[in-house]
Amino acid sequence: MTAYLNQVRIIVWRDLTVELRSRERIAAMGGFAVLVAVLIYYAIDLTIVRPRDVAAGLIWMTILFSGMLGFGRAFAMDLEQDQLQGILLSPISRGAFYLGKTIANFALLTAVEALVFTVFGGFFNLSYGGTAWLIVAVVVATAGVAGLGTLLGAIAVHTRPSDSILPLLAFPLLIPLVIHAVMATGRLMAGRPPAEVGGNLRMLAAFAILFLAAGTVLFRYVVEE
Repeated sequence: MTAYLNQVRIIVWRDLTVELRSRERIAAMGGFAVLVAVLIYYAIDLTIVRPRDVAAGLIWMTILFSGMLGFGRAFAMDLEQDQLQGILLSPISRGAFYLGKTIANFALLTAVEALVFTVFGGFFNLSYGGTAWLIVAVVVATAGVAGLGTLLGAIAVHTRPSDSILPLLAFPLLIPLVIHAVMATGRLMAGRPPAEVGGNLRMLAAFAILFLAAGTVLFRYVVEE
């Protein structure tokens, strides 16, 4: 177990170090998120639509689209630099490789989410009630998104139109998770008691566990194909 966790740590450290040096993915994801927020701000008539009524859905759609940019590039960079084959030939477990990639993607997506919530909060004058529970909901939902996105990113990178294939694969599978994420986020932002989102949080946790478990099992067949 210690050796397995050490392999996961190596992959996480490697991916985050590469990203901190290049800032390629985080810049693309963050820039896209801000651009979407600006476009939405000018596209909505605030005299007709109350921002609080639609903010949760808009925030999560922005997060998902931004995440697809990062997931799609996670393995493309390894292929372009001829590093993926070397990693697969090393004694690193396929499951550890997947979890390391997932944790790195989770960290990048979490950084983008902080930017998204800040930008939307500034544009639409949102106040985030129930902050602690809101963070829990976002973190659990993000774990599920990162788990599925990492697995599907490994599949899409081997196809020619990888940038367009990834959203087509991911969005239908993410619909149930997004529904519960939007419901939990919207209710907590509206100041509703945490008891009202207990069911949503349990469903988010179930989807996160399902996606991570499926990714750990199936990843070896994806990369070894």
